[in-house]
Amino acid sequence: MPIDTPVPPQPVPAGIRRLVLVTGPSGAGRSSALNVLEDAGFEAIDNLPLRLLPALLEGPVNARSVALGIDARNRDFSTNAVLDLIGRLSTRSGLAVELLYLDCADDVLLRRFSETRRRHPLAPEDRPAQGITREKELLGPIRARADVLIDTTGLNIHQMREEVEQWFAPQGRHHLAVSVQSFSYKRGLPRSVDTVHDCRFLRNPYWDPDLRSRNGTDADVAAYVREDARFAPFAQKVFELSELLLPAYRDEGKSYIAIAFGCTGGQHRSVTLAEEHALRLADAGWQVSIRHRELDRQHPTEV
Repeated sequence: MPIDTPVPPQPVPAGIRRLVLVTGPSGAGRSSALNVLEDAGFEAIDNLPLRLLPALLEGPVNARSVALGIDARNRDFSTNAVLDLIGRLSTRSGLAVELLYLDCADDVLLRRFSETRRRHPLAPEDRPAQGITREKELLGPIRARADVLIDTTGLNIHQMREEVEQWFAPQGRHHLAVSVQSFSYKRGLPRSVDTVHDCRFLRNPYWDPDLRSRNGTDADVAAYVREDARFAPFAQKVFELSELLLPAYRDEGKSYIAIAFGCTGGQHRSVTLAEEHALRLADAGWQVSIRHRELDRQHPTEV
């Protein structure tokens, strides 16, 4: 019986691999739902031929859970084939099979096709309205079998994300990955960063001959930078800003945020600040990675 009203989802027992089949009429949001599930840690695959799915699921029990998008474009799609597949996979031990059906009102689907000017997959030569009718008739028995049914008619992309996360993301939330970076202004801003903090006002270890050849990961260099009376309030304000912004970015649906600290040479002050900030974010429970661009250039990682 489809679930139309939000109720607390039952947790999947430890050691059970999840398989979420995502379907619904074209334009209802299947691709967006797969993106949400991928952000939640699922291995997301769209339009895999159904006959290949059993082989995909072979492997260790602790392998990643899978989200599979299926629709009428699948090479071997048929209503009976999908229902038979669900029945067979549901008997597998160590596997929890769930069917997520995304539905939407016909007039909204028609408007979405009109706005994008895409052809409906079941009406390539006809009007989209005819394709919508055909597809809903074809999917009717699958809709009736759905474990979770989400009507996207009145939902924007962020509201739909919240609905999907409620059912399938751990603790109802997807993970936000945070990258903290250091760089040199002389070499230009790093690409694709979201927030940049300028550290060039802090005292510079470069002018100390004993510290010049070392970098901000060195304890003496870090202590030198921290002795600047402006270091502590600056680091605290930046951390408070991240505390404010990161939950908002996560709620907005972002999956990755890059925070950069820059100084003249990218060796000392920015490295110290980046290390400090990354550690504080990690202690606060965020998933953090750190990169020092100029140090990486000096000591590239072997491939």
